[in-house]
Amino acid sequence: MKIQTVVIGGAHLTKLALSLIAAWLTLDWKVRRMRRAFEKQLIRVGMSKKDAQRLSAQFAKLKDNVKNAVKGSMFRIR
Repeated sequence: MKIQTVVIGGAHLTKLALSLIAAWLTLDWKVRRMRRAFEKQLIRVGMSKKDAQRLSAQFAKLKDNVKNAVKGSMFRIR
């Protein structure tokens, strides 16, 4: 195997790992922003604030499920 192939492959893996880490770190912030926007839209069309919050809480649960699935798949690769 050529050394150039190993170096290029390593660079691609590093780039992929950094992209995944960035997505992992920004997921909470993006879900929080989305929840607020979703609640504002529901309140704007006439839904009560409490009901809007209850509906938007499902996005946080979904985010947690996604994170747990990713964590679980990382440790099952072994």
